[in-house]
Amino acid sequence: MEGTQNMVLMRLRRELRIVSGLLLGFLAIVNGSSSASAQDSAGAGLRLVPGSAQEMKLSFAPIVKDVAPAVVNVYASRKVVQQRRVSPFFNDPFFRRFFGNPDQGLTRPQERVQSSLGSGVVISADGTVITNHHVIKDADEVRVALNDRREFDAEIVLLDERTDLAVLKIKGEGPFDFVPFAGSDSLEVGDIVLAIGNPFGVGQTVTQGIVSALARTQVGVTDYQFFIQTDAAINPGNSGGALVDMNGQLVGVNTAIFSRSGGSNGIGFAIPAHMVQFVATAAGEGGKVQRPWLGATVQLVNAEIAEALSLDRPRGVIVTNIYPSSPAEDAGLRVSDLVIAIDGKEVLDPDSFGYRFATKRLGEQARFTILRGGDQKLIDINLAPAPETTPRDTRVLTEYSPFEGATVMNLSPAVAEEIGVEGLLEGVVITEIVPNSPAARVGMKVGDIVRAINDDEIVSTRMLEGVTKVPPRVWRLDIERDGKVSRIVLRG
Repeated sequence: MEGTQNMVLMRLRRELRIVSGLLLGFLAIVNGSSSASAQDSAGAGLRLVPGSAQEMKLSFAPIVKDVAPAVVNVYASRKVVQQRRVSPFFNDPFFRRFFGNPDQGLTRPQERVQSSLGSGVVISADGTVITNHHVIKDADEVRVALNDRREFDAEIVLLDERTDLAVLKIKGEGPFDFVPFAGSDSLEVGDIVLAIGNPFGVGQTVTQGIVSALARTQVGVTDYQFFIQTDAAINPGNSGGALVDMNGQLVGVNTAIFSRSGGSNGIGFAIPAHMVQFVATAAGEGGKVQRPWLGATVQLVNAEIAEALSLDRPRGVIVTNIYPSSPAEDAGLRVSDLVIAIDGKEVLDPDSFGYRFATKRLGEQARFTILRGGDQKLIDINLAPAPETTPRDTRVLTEYSPFEGATVMNLSPAVAEEIGVEGLLEGVVITEIVPNSPAARVGMKVGDIVRAINDDEIVSTRMLEGVTKVPPRVWRLDIERDGKVSRIVLRG
């Protein structure tokens, strides 16, 4: 008897679900469509969770059908020359008689092609594609494969290593399907997102998750640390792919994962759409990213500083240095001012400060909200490019020395901004190093500032080049890196 009652109850529940589904379908027809209603709700700023078993059966397929044609595969290739070992028998005079004397040694140069695979997103109908810088770094040729299997050569329009973004242009007739931008500042933790790309080269793949966190700043991938974190599965090959919201709009470009195994552990990071759009706009306005220069340095406000300033919690950044005749000085910013917001957007730390300020357009103004002496003030900063106060006088050092293979420039605000150097804006900075050169072997890095050689201050590239032409018996080098000066002692 009890078993019969249970069967009747199960049948009633099943029939009730069917009736509920028919009712929801009827309401959807009356009101337009369920997808249109969802878009209207999203447009009104409403975020809804499934309220019934029928709603749990709703699909992301309509969004994927709209977005997938605009997510592409990016193939990059470059030619490299390597030294290949040849047989030691070539050193034997008998063999040289028949085979010649290749390179008079045990190696000979061999050219081969290195290739990489990643993803990209078409962001306009003319075929403009955004991807990651590391996907096409040093590439000689780039090809783009669309979702419908068409392939095109692509032109590199802009490379911006500091944001790990690159802009391509498809060499083909459009119009092309593209994904519109969404405002990444409208995202909230818990929002559903889709990641679309080509992981491991297996073909276009869609994964779903939520926004796990916003404004992640301790990732160490780019100079501007301000990432969207998501648990949507992101794997190698997803780099440059799309992260989209439930309106099918681009909220970010997938760029990195946190993993000990090389696969997805549910911690992926995407560059926010606001930064992506900033770089894409720069590509359309001359192909060069120009960021505003503040002319000031800032420091994190930790618990001790917050207590000393009588703050209820650590927040904002404190100004530690201001350069003469800079936009910061002209606007009246002072050392020890606490910047807590830029244009109404909260500043949490130096990374979020850098992101907020660096994505502002030149020629406009940024409004800083500051605390000074317990009072809140507003200061308007004019957004201007960094000036080249000292001619850069670029020189490639070729004389035998610890600097052989390095390219150096005179520092100025403009040069410091280009290569991401902070601190004193004078001296000589290394901007490029040839791999396996003496400079590379002694540990020199791009961004190193040469402060002194054998206790003589180095003030120009001309002076540094002169020292390398008359090498001393012992090299005592004072090199500044990340604000710290270290001494290196080498034999001449």
